[in-house]
Amino acid sequence: MSQPEIYTPENLSHVHNRLELLAPAKNADYGIEAIRHGADAVYIGGPAFGARATAGNSVEDIARLCAYAHQYHAQVFVALNTILMDDELDAAEKLIWALYEAGADALIVQDMGVLQLNLPPIALHASTQMDNRNPEKVAFLEQVGFSQVVLARELGLSQIREVAAHTNMQLEFFIHGALCVAFSGLCNLSHAFSNRSANRGECSQMCRLPGNLKTRSGDVLAQNEHLLSLKDNNQTDNLEALIDAGIRSFKIEGRLKDLSYVKNVTAHYRQKLDAIIARRPEFKASSHGRCEHTFTPDPEKTFNRGSTDYFVHERSQGIKDFRSPKYIGQDVGQVVAIGKDFIQVSSSHTFNNGDGLAYFPPNYAMAKQSDDKLQGLRVNRAEGHKLHVLQVPKDLKVGMTLYRNHNQAFETLLSKESSKRIIGVDMRLIDTAVGVALTLTDVYGLSATVELEVEKTPATDAEKTLQTIRTQLAKLGSTDFVARQISIETAKPWFLPASVLNGLRRDAVAALELARVAGYQRPKPWKYNQDAVYPVKHLSYLGNVANEKAKSFYQRHGVIEIQDTYEKNGVTEDVPLMITKHCLRFNFNLCPKEVPGIKADPMVLEIGNDVLKLVFDCPKCEMMVVGENRQVRGQKHL
Repeated sequence: MSQPEIYTPENLSHVHNRLELLAPAKNADYGIEAIRHGADAVYIGGPAFGARATAGNSVEDIARLCAYAHQYHAQVFVALNTILMDDELDAAEKLIWALYEAGADALIVQDMGVLQLNLPPIALHASTQMDNRNPEKVAFLEQVGFSQVVLARELGLSQIREVAAHTNMQLEFFIHGALCVAFSGLCNLSHAFSNRSANRGECSQMCRLPGNLKTRSGDVLAQNEHLLSLKDNNQTDNLEALIDAGIRSFKIEGRLKDLSYVKNVTAHYRQKLDAIIARRPEFKASSHGRCEHTFTPDPEKTFNRGSTDYFVHERSQGIKDFRSPKYIGQDVGQVVAIGKDFIQVSSSHTFNNGDGLAYFPPNYAMAKQSDDKLQGLRVNRAEGHKLHVLQVPKDLKVGMTLYRNHNQAFETLLSKESSKRIIGVDMRLIDTAVGVALTLTDVYGLSATVELEVEKTPATDAEKTLQTIRTQLAKLGSTDFVARQISIETAKPWFLPASVLNGLRRDAVAALELARVAGYQRPKPWKYNQDAVYPVKHLSYLGNVANEKAKSFYQRHGVIEIQDTYEKNGVTEDVPLMITKHCLRFNFNLCPKEVPGIKADPMVLEIGNDVLKLVFDCPKCEMMVVGENRQVRGQKHL
C-alpha cells in the first residue's frame, strides 16, 4: 500500500482561480433566493440522512433547485452527512441515485460506508463532520475520491496553508454563522444525555444551556452562565487572507435560519468577494452573472450571537459571550425615561414601527432558563426616540441598555424582491438568404442564433431605423440579460416592424437560455485509489464507524483496530463526550501557558443536575468534556 500522497486527477472540476460562495438552503425556495443574491453554490438536505434532521427536502424540490441553479452555472450540493446504520445503507444508495438523476452536483458525506456503495458518477465532498484538520487526513481523502473538503472551523491561517500545500482538492471553509463548540464529529454530549445524536442530525444543543464552573476543590468560578456557547463566526475581514492561504469555497452556515438571514448574509459576502475580484483579476466567481441588490447588506441586522473570527488568527478572548445564546441584537441606546405606555431612549439610531428590542433584566444572571435571561418588547409606534409600546415591562428600568434584534424597516426591504442576477450579452443582427438572423453571445462565450424569414424592405430613414432596431433589441428588462454591444451588420437598414423585432429578440433569448443550460457540465467524481493508506492504525469510538461497510473501508486502507461509534452504546465508562479548542481555563485567565505556576487541574462543569468533568490537554490546547452515557447507565459495573 502507498502512503498518502499528492496526485492530479484527470477530471479537474474546479480550477484554482475560481472563488465559490456557498450558501445554505433550508428548502428549494431559500436556495433559489441564495443564488439570486449571489451564491455560486448552495447546500441543502435531502429527504433523509442530513445533519439537520428538521431541514429535509423532497427529491422533486431538489430537482427544481438544480434546474434553477444550472441556469447560472451554480451548483447544488446535497448533505448526506450523517453516520449510517447497516439497515440504512440500501435506502441511502437508492436516495443517492435519485439525487443524481435530479441533477445534484455533489454529495457532502461523513460516513465512509457510502464509498462502498454502488454510486452514480457524482462528485463527493468530505463533510466537516470528518474532523478535517491535518494534511495527512486531507491527502487521504483526496486519494479515495473526494474533490472538495470542508476544513475544521478551528484552523488558523498557517494550518490552512499547510493543508493547501499538500492537496489539489478544493478547500472549503466556514466564514459565517453559528459555531459548534466541539470539533465537528467529536461531540457525543447530546447522545449521551438525550439519545439525540449530533452525528445523526439530531443535536439537542445542550452546549447552549447555562451552567456553573467550579475548581476541583469546589471554588465557584462562574455561576449560571452559558459557558460552552460561542459567538457566531464572521470572517468578513479575513476573506483575502483566507484566499491567499488556499481557501476557494466560502461557506455560510444556516440551513435552519430564516430567509432574510440567507438573503442578507449571502449578499454581504457576494459584495465583499466581488470587491476582491475587482482588485485581483486573477480570480473570478465560479458561477455566472453579477448581482444587483436593492438593499445594503449588513450581517448585524439579522440573526447573530455577536461576531468572532474564531482561531483564524490564533487564540483570543473574543470568541465567547456567556450572557445568552440568543440573538441579542445591536446596541441602540439607553432608556432615559419611562411612561405609562412609552419609553424614551437616548440613541443615535432611527427607530421604526414594529422594531423588536431586547434588554437584560436586573436578575438575568440568576435566571435558570435562557428565555428568562433576555427579555424583549415590540415598538408599536416610534416618534423619534419616544417609543410607544403596548405595555411597558415591569423589569425595564431607566439606565438599561436596549438592543435591537428585529429591524422592521430592514426586514420589510428583504420581504420583497431584493436582488437580480444579470448576464451581459452581445447582439449581432445579420442577413440571411431569406431574412435575418440574430445571434446572442454572453460574456462567458455561450451563444445562440435564431433566423427569421422576412421580406427585407430598405428603410426610408436609415438612421432612425437603426436606432429603432437597437432600442427594440435592447429591451431585455424582464430577462436575466443586459445588452452590451449591439451590432447591426445587414446590407442595409431594413424596415422591420417592432413586433417582428420583439419576437426575434424573445426567440433569441429563449435559445440562449437553452444553450446556457446545455453548456453547463456537472463536476465529475475523482478517482478512488484502493491502495491509499489511512493516516492512523487505530480508530476509537470517535472515528464514528457505524456500519460494516465503513469498517470494511477502513480495514482495506490499513486500519487494524476499529471501535464502534458511540451511538452503538458500547462505551460504558466515562469518556470525553466533547473535544473542543474552546478552553475555559484560558477564558478565566487560568491557562498554565499564560500564567506561570498554575497547574492544569481538571475542573467541574454543572449543567442542571448533571456534572461533567473538564480535562485539559495543554500540549494540544484542547479541552475535553468528560461524562457518562446515560443510555447505558447501570451497565458500567456489570
